[in-house]
Amino acid sequence: MFELVQPRVELFEAWNEAHREWGAGLHEDGFGIGADDVVDTLDGFRSWIGRIQDDPVARWWIVEDGRVLGGIALRSGDDERVRRSGHIGYGVRPSARGRGVASWALSEVVRHAAAAGIDPVVAFCLDDNPGSIATLERCGATLESIEQHGALRVRRYAFRRGSAGS
Repeated sequence: MFELVQPRVELFEAWNEAHREWGAGLHEDGFGIGADDVVDTLDGFRSWIGRIQDDPVARWWIVEDGRVLGGIALRSGDDERVRRSGHIGYGVRPSARGRGVASWALSEVVRHAAAAGIDPVVAFCLDDNPGSIATLERCGATLESIEQHGALRVRRYAFRRGSAGS
């Protein structure tokens, strides 16, 4: 049974296990790790948790039986992060993929966003990421455009009231 939990220091070991699985230098969507964040020591992790708790972005970790499987974030408003990255960003650790983890978490957070009055809920994914494309479409997102963001080709999806995920 999956659950969404608020990031907290007590989950350092479980989170760190997931973080190591991604591999050094790889981007982990949904967690909010910045380039200057040191997260592999308890003190650094504690500092990072404090920073993300002060951020207006809502973040949850996807947990099952005490294991951190991934992270998902909900941005609101119309700031630069929403225009660049959408309202929702998520990532699932490699060993937990293919089990419906992302679909479950995405559906939960789309419902949360709809309840908060966000319509449409926008999400982006890389054009060469078939897993995220399938997840977004399975959850009811509609492809709105394919865009060039610098060197990256991305797909812009939207969940609108009444779609399957909301």
